[in-house]
Amino acid sequence: MNFSEFAIIGFLTFCSLSCKTQTQGKMESKNNNPLLCDIETGMCEMPTGKEKDSTAEITKSTQKSVKVIYYTDPICSSCWGIEPQLRKLKLEYGNSIEIEYRMGGLLPDWSYNSGGISKPSDVAHHWDEVSVYYDMPIDGDVWLEDPLHSSYPPSIAFKAAQLQDSEKAILFLREIREMVFLQKKNIAKWEHLETAAKTVGLNIEQFKTDYEGKAKELFQEDLKLGKELGVRGFPTMFFVDEKGNKELVYGSKPYSFYEVAVLKLAPTANKSEYKKDWKDLFAKYQTLTAKEFSELSGIGRKESEQLLNEHTTKGNLTKVVTKNGSLWKYVK
Repeated sequence: MNFSEFAIIGFLTFCSLSCKTQTQGKMESKNNNPLLCDIETGMCEMPTGKEKDSTAEITKSTQKSVKVIYYTDPICSSCWGIEPQLRKLKLEYGNSIEIEYRMGGLLPDWSYNSGGISKPSDVAHHWDEVSVYYDMPIDGDVWLEDPLHSSYPPSIAFKAAQLQDSEKAILFLREIREMVFLQKKNIAKWEHLETAAKTVGLNIEQFKTDYEGKAKELFQEDLKLGKELGVRGFPTMFFVDEKGNKELVYGSKPYSFYEVAVLKLAPTANKSEYKKDWKDLFAKYQTLTAKEFSELSGIGRKESEQLLNEHTTKGNLTKVVTKNGSLWKYVK
């Protein structure tokens, strides 16, 4: 079994165990899975060996105070779970940090059988539990209706988008995540990747050329660097300053963990003030979940959903409803 196979099994098992702790109390962190998942810290570690010292592996080639190498995957539900924190971090410390997105290769294929995750249908229930745990809408039925054979195609597609425009690539990643988590679309299929690319304004001819060529090489470089850095799960974020000092935030954590990582490396980083009115937030981010709106606006979670529903009734927003939550879109 290779690194990527370990990663997906451990991650999905962790998600299931984490959700169950909400109703069943404290459980043992060890299980029969090849990875030992600590449900108290949210960390899934390999049973042998220690994480490599990655200081010498990362260089800060940016004018900003802190570089962030963010290892993720298009179908990583825990990564979807930190979107509220990540979006807030960009708004408050975007002037001090530069985030470099790297793909981790969560699901190579299904040619293995271990840890209770041996086929796509095994994932469906896990995703439904994760949705409740992170309070982010996810419909696990995609694994029953049109399951992905691999997360490599959408990962390569993201690298193709990066070759054109880094900002549009981030929009593209958000688009395909909404497709797979909310719309139950198999984003390993070219038709959905092409649609997402058109939606965010990429040149489709160039996108397809890069997808079939250069992007594959860049994806392999991401996988290689991930192994060298000791990345064993997602999300993983390396915060690095110009002297090579680093902070690591592994797994899904509250916002304060990401803010503290920035301030440890750049104590004088200024927190930017931003407008928190609903219209201003939707002007910045065209789609928001209730959890995201609450995190960004500072309004309570229940009150946030009420406000979003009110604006939906007024025709200011449209609401995308799933069995495990909703997402709101700004009506221009």
